[in-house]
Amino acid sequence: MRENALVEKSIEFGARIVKLERWLRKEKQEAVLSKQILRSGTSIGANINEAQYGNSTADFIAKLHIALKETAETEYWLHILQKSDYLDDAMADSMLKDCLEIKRILIASINTAKANMK
Repeated sequence: MRENALVEKSIEFGARIVKLERWLRKEKQEAVLSKQILRSGTSIGANINEAQYGNSTADFIAKLHIALKETAETEYWLHILQKSDYLDDAMADSMLKDCLEIKRILIASINTAKANMK
């Protein structure tokens, strides 16, 4: 099932976000942006996981939509961290690649779920 791959990818990404936040705080002494990316980046997986236990297809889709919004916010914070020189291009590109992969899978999953409702 595609959602299981999505759960796993979101957990791996969430762990990377936690490590990034820790590194930003300790190595860069950055507190505000690190908290923002920690919240949005870990919320992606939390909502994907919660969607697995939705009461209905509509509930499942709603949770995936929230995860999609959190993915967009995380993408934003990654760009800000890159543009403000907290992340070098290689690190930012790696994180963005993972974030965008989750985003693509979320969009496909939402579209599939919507099609199955009809």
